Amino acid sequence: MQAQQSTDLRVLEVIVRSPGTALDDIVLECPDLTWNQVFIAIDRLSREGALKLTPKGRGLYTVHLSNDALQAAQHQIVA
Repeated sequence: MQAQQSTDLRVLEVIVRSPGTALDDIVLECPDLTWNQVFIAIDRLSREGALKLTPKGRGLYTVHLSNDALQAAQHQIVA
């Protein structure tokens, strides 16, 4: 469970730093994680509504924070 949360946090940190980044670029930013670990985290976070994926071509997706997650992150930064 803690490893899952750590993976999710790493993925979210990359997306916050680089909104609209491609899935493969997130993998490159997390060299200690496998492609599968990153994909599973993104899948889980998107199903929970924290992320949204946008298709950009054949097999290429960009990843963004959802509006709700973005507002929550901004609120935490201000607080």
